Amino acid sequence: MQTTNAADTAAVDAQAPLPFWKRAVDVAGSLAAMPVLGVFALAGAAIMRLSSPGPVLFRQERIGYRGRRFVCFKFRTMRVGADSGVHQTHCDYLIQSNAPMVKMDARGDARLLPGAWLVRALGLDELPQLINVLRGDMSLVGPRPCVPYEYERYLPWQRERFDAVPGLTGLWQVSGKNRTTFSEMVHLDIEYARNVSWWLDFKIVALTVPALILQVLDSRRARKSAEPAAEVPALRAGTWQSSRGIRPARSPKAGQTA
Repeated sequence: MQTTNAADTAAVDAQAPLPFWKRAVDVAGSLAAMPVLGVFALAGAAIMRLSSPGPVLFRQERIGYRGRRFVCFKFRTMRVGADSGVHQTHCDYLIQSNAPMVKMDARGDARLLPGAWLVRALGLDELPQLINVLRGDMSLVGPRPCVPYEYERYLPWQRERFDAVPGLTGLWQVSGKNRTTFSEMVHLDIEYARNVSWWLDFKIVALTVPALILQVLDSRRARKSAEPAAEVPALRAGTWQSSRGIRPARSPKAGQTA
């Protein structure tokens, strides 16, 4: 009898197809949005040529469905050669602390191109990820894909969030995002992974625009006050789910470690 080891099983699971309805919506939605992507690409290229030489697209390795690595596309919003170590330090702080996950943009990041904070707050820099959606690396709705060094810091129970295909928007993004902590983000993503449905995806998409507007207002307020956005009251992770009858994710058992 032929046996299958854990590595082979993981490889098969990592390539498991999306539900038919989800993949169909992803392809149709991405193709419909491609003209918009083209307009922003041309505008972005023109602006970058004037403000900062370099490529329009930024490519970065990310961790996706069940730990699979892929190249993620974004519009470049930072100067060429920007120090990535600063972001890694900030990421470590957010994981280890109980502070809201405020981007460095809100406090003034010298690596950013002029006006890039607004592009990032509106999520326009992530439009090229429609290419990733068409390729099957991502979905329109799902947890955000993380970078490898962040993935290495996840505890075993936290990696359940990778049981859902990463997306452009998701439950965490419409539940407070920068007002939530790392732990709250993980619980929200796990809840999505356990409750994937076309109706839940529809509700998340409908809530995305209001969430983006709130994110822009928060970023603008933080930049004006020059105070850490961590002072903004956090929207607790249970609020979104409890109002919709979704069971809160369970915390890890005592003694559970990485």
